[in-house]
Formats: sequence, C-alpha cells, structure tokens
Amino acid sequence: MLVETKARVGVFAIALGAYLPQFPSLAPEFEGQYNDFKKTLPDTVELINGGIVTTKEQAMEAGDKFRAADVDLVILQLLTYATSYNMLPAVRDLDVPVVLVNLQKKKAPDYANTDTATWLGELYACGAVGEMVADLERAGKRHAVITGVVEGGDPHAQAEIAEWCKAAQVRRRFRDTNLAQIGRPYPGMMDLYIDETNLYHRMYLYTKQFDWEKMWAIAGDITGEAAIRAKAQDILDTFDIEGGGTIEKVWDMARYVVAFERWVKEERIALIASHYDGFAQGQAGVLDSMLIPAFSMLIKQGVACAVEGDIKVAMAMSILKTISGTGQLSEMYSIDFNEDLCIIGHSGSGDADISAKKPTMKVVDVFHGKAGGGYLTQFYPHLGPVTYLAITQDRDGHFKFVAAEGVNEAGPVFSFGDTNMRTRFACGARAFCDKWSQAGPTHHMAAASGRHIETILKVANIFNVPVDIITR
Repeated sequence: MLVETKARVGVFAIALGAYLPQFPSLAPEFEGQYNDFKKTLPDTVELINGGIVTTKEQAMEAGDKFRAADVDLVILQLLTYATSYNMLPAVRDLDVPVVLVNLQKKKAPDYANTDTATWLGELYACGAVGEMVADLERAGKRHAVITGVVEGGDPHAQAEIAEWCKAAQVRRRFRDTNLAQIGRPYPGMMDLYIDETNLYHRMYLYTKQFDWEKMWAIAGDITGEAAIRAKAQDILDTFDIEGGGTIEKVWDMARYVVAFERWVKEERIALIASHYDGFAQGQAGVLDSMLIPAFSMLIKQGVACAVEGDIKVAMAMSILKTISGTGQLSEMYSIDFNEDLCIIGHSGSGDADISAKKPTMKVVDVFHGKAGGGYLTQFYPHLGPVTYLAITQDRDGHFKFVAAEGVNEAGPVFSFGDTNMRTRFACGARAFCDKWSQAGPTHHMAAASGRHIETILKVANIFNVPVDIITR
C-alpha cells in the first residue's frame, strides 16, 4: 500500500496466582503456552505484550502498556481458571473489544493418569470464560469468545483470530491516515452529505479538504522522465486501451499518477472522495478526462477513491480492501427479472485486484451526468462469492453498516465502459432490492470478491456500530 499502517494488538494471559506455589510445574507450563500462543498471531500486527498476569497489580501494568500504545484490540489468553481482577484493570480504560481466547492444550484427558496440576495446566477450559464475559458486560466492554484446542492445530480458532487482526487493521488505518475530500459531493445527492467533525469523533477518520485548483497543478513539477515512463508502462500493464496503448498516449496520465502518489504519501491519505462540477476546460479538462484511470492506479495500491464525493462509500471501499484485498465501487444498476439477478456496478475508478481479466480503458465523448468526457475503465469481477458493504447514518449521525453476500454468475454484461456484475442473492433479486433499500444505505456500495461478513461484523464491533445483514 502507498500509505502503510500496522494494527497494534494488546496481548496478555491470565492465571490464578494461588495455583502457582501449590503446583510448581504450572509456571513453566504457562510460560511455554503463552510464548507459543504469541507466535501464532499474524505478523501483520504489532504485538503489545502485557505478559502473564496473576495479580491485580500486573493487570494494571498491562493496562498502562495498552493505553500508552493506543491498541486497536486486546487478545486475552485464558491459561486456566483466573478471577476477573486479573483481567479488568488491563482493559478498564480502553474502548476496544476484548477477545477471550479459550484454547485447551490437549484434545482430551487421559482420565486415569491426570493429576490436578495436569488438569489445571493442560485441560482446564471453559470455567472462567463466563465470569470474564459477565464482568466485561458490567464494565460496558465489547467482547468475543474463541474456544478451541492447541493439540493438532485448530484452523477455525486461527481463522477467527486472523479475522480479528484484520478488523483491527481497519481501525488503525482510519486512525493513522487521512481522507481527502476534493471538491464537494454531487449536487443534490443528499444521502452523500456528511458532517466531517462527526466522522472524526465516531470513526476516527480525519478529513483534509482540497480544491480542484491545487489538483490541476499537482503534476506541474513532475519532470523525471524515468519515473513517468515506468508509471506509463505500469498503466499499460494494468489496462487494455481501446485502439491500442503506447507510452506516449498515457504520458500525461502517468505524470499525474506519479504526482498523486507523492501527494498521497506526503499527506498520509488512504481514502479520497472527489467530484468535479466545473466546465472541464483547459488544464481542468485535461485532468478530468484522465482522472478515472489515474485514481484506479491509486486503488490498485490501496487508496480507496470514490466518485461523486461519497465519503461513506470510500470508507466501505477501504474496509473491504483492508480485510479482503479488493474494494470495488458499486451501485444497483439494473435487474434481470428473467434470470432473477441484480446487475451491480458503477462507472468510474475501479480495483484491478477484483478483475478476473485485464481491465479495459476506452474514450467516451460524454460522462453520463457529469461534465466533460474522457477515459472510462471497465473491470471484470471474479465469478463466485461476492460481498457488498455500504455505510450509512441515522438521524442522530450514528453510523451503520449494511452488508450482503451473493454469488457473481457468468453471462452477458453491459459493454459501454462501466464495471458491472451479475449477482444472485439467496433471497432473490426483487427481495434483495427491497431489503437492501429499506436498510437506508447511500446509493453506493463497495464490493469484494469472497465472503467477508464475519470479518465485517468484527470491524463493526471494533467501531461499535450496528450491522444490517441483508442476506448471506
């Protein structure tokens, strides 16, 4: 990604201190289990180590570390029974979920040969989890439980932990980067309008405002021919261009992409929402004509770029790109009632990583509903499972996720230059349109290859927002 971020995950383990002097074998046993557990956590996150906690004072020390690091998530390994004072001081002052990992070391007891120390060290599961949840509830803390086993490996538990770490990465990305708003939303699309201060308070995302005049001049000092030529080749490698593509044909576009990449890094921008409503003349017309493929090259590198000034769909695109590797701008396009399919897509910039074949670029004289003309890009999303995510707000400014899973099917698609998918939903096209619309999203949504609702639910937990699941 052009702007890198790394989630910070607080990790600690708890055990009852009274056991340790009674059974000397437990301390080295727990040390080994905790060290092995930390090694299973993804290296995509930065671990903030709170250690093995057996006293209130140790829990307070772990909490100090977690607060100082501004952790995005806390993962707690329950080694054996422990009382809740081992946990609560470590998380009391945090506003992130606590994931209780309840992994038993052995698959099953050797009943005849198990003594108390072996039971407490290798076979004790379940007993403390309810107590922890009860006290987290009373403390108003969000939480989750993952139960599993160490012996033989546990793919389900590991997948759950990995999903939580991906979800934590969304929080860190929003917290450490910025959203660029260029221009303003499409006039009259009031579903897109947003209070940027409220956005910062509720979703941690800071908005930087930019005028188009600055964007027109952004490539003025880009003169390094080697960098421009390399980026032009990157564009040709990414797109099939109608009528044939050459370095010279995309030279100006490449110059702007190089400039945008520098701008993104300097301003630490991970999301862009833009709309141009001018006369598309002079330098403004030059940039406007090539903005769609130029922003597509940014999306390819992890920067969510949304059309029509839609900040909320830029957020949805960024979430899906972060957790799944793909994030494609979409909206409801049409319904094929004969096939019971929804046609979903959008004109504008897209994500090359969602395309099953090389995307295409073509020139049109008119952008529908917008000033000017120029390059359109069409992407060809993978067939198979697909996830849609929209972000909306209620009357009090609280955010809500709207999510659905379906299946992209083969068949004819529109060929006028816009990306579109033929998606079948378990509830049927008519019911999906009703239920999705009734949830009140903006008219835009983001799409990602694969099924990702379980991870979206974890992202929502971290941000403390509700989720409407339309169909799976």
